[in-house]
Amino acid sequence: MNEVRDYLKNSGMFFIATIDEDKPRVRPFGVAEIYDNRLYIQTGKRKDVFKQIMNNSNVEICAFNNGTWIRIEGNLILDDRVEVKKYLLDQNPELRNMYNENDDNTAALYFEKGRATIYSFTSEPKVIEF
Repeated sequence: MNEVRDYLKNSGMFFIATIDEDKPRVRPFGVAEIYDNRLYIQTGKRKDVFKQIMNNSNVEICAFNNGTWIRIEGNLILDDRVEVKKYLLDQNPELRNMYNENDDNTAALYFEKGRATIYSFTSEPKVIEF
Protein backbone atom coordinates (compact mmCIF):
# COMPACT_ATOMS: atom_id res chain seq x y z
CA MET A 1 0.00 0.00 0.00
CA ASN A 2 2.93 2.35 0.63
CA GLU A 3 3.97 1.85 -2.99
CA VAL A 4 0.50 2.93 -4.15
CA ARG A 5 0.49 6.03 -1.92
CA ASP A 6 4.05 6.93 -2.96
CA TYR A 7 3.15 6.56 -6.63
CA LEU A 8 0.22 8.96 -6.23
CA LYS A 9 2.29 11.48 -4.27
CA ASN A 10 5.15 11.34 -6.77
CA SER A 11 2.69 11.91 -9.62
CA GLY A 12 1.73 15.20 -7.99
CA MET A 13 -1.85 14.91 -9.17
CA PHE A 14 -4.16 12.03 -9.86
CA PHE A 15 -7.62 11.78 -11.35
CA ILE A 16 -10.63 10.17 -9.73
CA ALA A 17 -13.59 8.91 -11.73
CA THR A 18 -17.07 8.71 -10.22
CA ILE A 19 -20.55 8.08 -11.57
CA ASP A 20 -23.15 10.87 -11.70
CA GLU A 21 -26.44 9.09 -12.39
CA ASP A 22 -25.49 7.46 -15.71
CA LYS A 23 -22.49 9.62 -16.67
CA PRO A 24 -18.82 9.38 -15.68
CA ARG A 25 -17.19 12.37 -13.99
CA VAL A 26 -13.43 12.83 -13.62
CA ARG A 27 -11.54 15.44 -11.64
CA PRO A 28 -8.03 16.03 -10.23
CA PHE A 29 -7.07 15.21 -6.63
CA GLY A 30 -3.86 15.56 -4.69
CA VAL A 31 -4.32 14.01 -1.23
CA ALA A 32 -3.38 10.37 -0.76
CA GLU A 33 -2.28 9.21 2.69
CA ILE A 34 -2.13 6.04 4.74
CA TYR A 35 -3.75 5.96 8.16
CA ASP A 36 -4.64 2.84 10.18
CA ASN A 37 -3.26 0.75 7.31
CA ARG A 38 -5.84 2.19 4.89
CA LEU A 39 -5.39 4.38 1.81
CA TYR A 40 -7.29 7.65 2.24
CA ILE A 41 -8.25 10.57 0.05
CA GLN A 42 -9.78 13.84 1.23
CA THR A 43 -12.47 16.12 -0.21
CA GLY A 44 -15.30 18.39 0.87
CA LYS A 45 -18.78 17.14 1.73
CA ARG A 46 -20.34 20.06 -0.16
CA LYS A 47 -18.72 19.02 -3.46
CA ASP A 48 -20.46 17.04 -6.17
CA VAL A 49 -17.69 14.43 -6.06
CA PHE A 50 -18.57 13.63 -2.44
CA LYS A 51 -22.27 13.34 -3.24
CA GLN A 52 -21.47 11.05 -6.18
CA ILE A 53 -19.31 8.81 -3.99
CA MET A 54 -22.04 8.60 -1.37
CA ASN A 55 -24.51 7.54 -4.09
CA ASN A 56 -22.12 5.04 -5.69
CA SER A 57 -18.91 4.28 -3.81
CA ASN A 58 -17.25 2.51 -6.78
CA VAL A 59 -14.45 4.75 -8.04
CA GLU A 60 -11.32 4.51 -10.11
CA ILE A 61 -8.15 6.59 -9.83
CA CYS A 62 -5.59 7.06 -12.57
CA ALA A 63 -2.19 8.76 -12.50
CA PHE A 64 0.85 8.93 -14.78
CA ASN A 65 4.49 9.20 -13.71
CA ASN A 66 7.80 8.61 -15.52
CA GLY A 67 6.42 6.51 -18.36
CA THR A 68 4.17 4.35 -16.19
CA TRP A 69 0.60 4.73 -15.06
CA ILE A 70 -1.48 3.41 -12.20
CA ARG A 71 -5.15 2.54 -12.01
CA ILE A 72 -6.75 2.04 -8.61
CA GLU A 73 -10.22 0.61 -8.27
CA GLY A 74 -12.38 0.02 -5.24
CA ASN A 75 -15.08 1.34 -2.99
CA LEU A 76 -14.60 4.44 -0.86
CA ILE A 77 -15.94 4.50 2.70
CA LEU A 78 -16.49 7.69 4.72
CA ASP A 79 -14.50 7.94 7.97
CA ASP A 80 -15.73 10.88 10.03
CA ARG A 81 -13.22 10.51 12.86
CA VAL A 82 -11.65 13.85 13.76
CA GLU A 83 -8.21 12.29 14.25
CA VAL A 84 -8.21 10.97 10.66
CA LYS A 85 -9.23 14.33 9.20
CA LYS A 86 -6.59 16.06 11.35
CA TYR A 87 -3.91 13.65 10.12
CA LEU A 88 -4.84 14.21 6.46
CA LEU A 89 -4.80 17.98 6.89
CA ASP A 90 -1.56 17.95 8.89
CA GLN A 91 0.07 16.01 6.04
CA ASN A 92 -1.34 18.48 3.50
CA PRO A 93 -1.23 21.88 5.29
CA GLU A 94 -1.99 23.80 2.09
CA LEU A 95 -5.60 22.62 2.52
CA ARG A 96 -6.00 24.21 5.95
CA ASN A 97 -7.17 27.48 4.37
CA MET A 98 -10.22 25.56 3.04
CA TYR A 99 -10.73 22.73 5.55
CA ASN A 100 -10.58 22.07 9.28
CA GLU A 101 -10.88 18.72 11.03
CA ASN A 102 -13.67 20.14 13.21
CA ASP A 103 -15.80 21.59 10.41
CA ASP A 104 -18.83 19.86 8.95
CA ASN A 105 -17.33 19.86 5.45
CA THR A 106 -14.06 17.87 5.59
CA ALA A 107 -14.46 14.30 4.33
CA ALA A 108 -11.90 11.52 4.80
CA LEU A 109 -12.56 8.51 2.58
CA TYR A 110 -10.67 5.23 2.53
CA PHE A 111 -10.51 2.38 0.06
CA GLU A 112 -12.24 -0.80 1.06
CA LYS A 113 -10.60 -3.74 -0.72
CA GLY A 114 -8.69 -1.66 -3.23
CA ARG A 115 -6.75 -2.96 -6.19
CA ALA A 116 -3.98 -1.02 -7.90
CA THR A 117 -2.33 -1.94 -11.17
CA ILE A 118 0.86 -0.27 -12.37
CA TYR A 119 1.32 -0.41 -16.14
CA SER A 120 4.08 0.39 -18.59
CA PHE A 121 4.76 -0.21 -22.25
CA THR A 122 7.90 -2.21 -21.42
CA SER A 123 6.87 -4.65 -18.67
CA GLU A 124 4.01 -6.72 -17.38
CA PRO A 125 1.44 -4.99 -15.17
CA LYS A 126 2.06 -5.11 -11.41
CA VAL A 127 -1.05 -5.74 -9.28
CA ILE A 128 -1.24 -4.62 -5.66
CA GLU A 129 -4.22 -5.67 -3.56
CA PHE A 130 -4.90 -3.69 -0.39
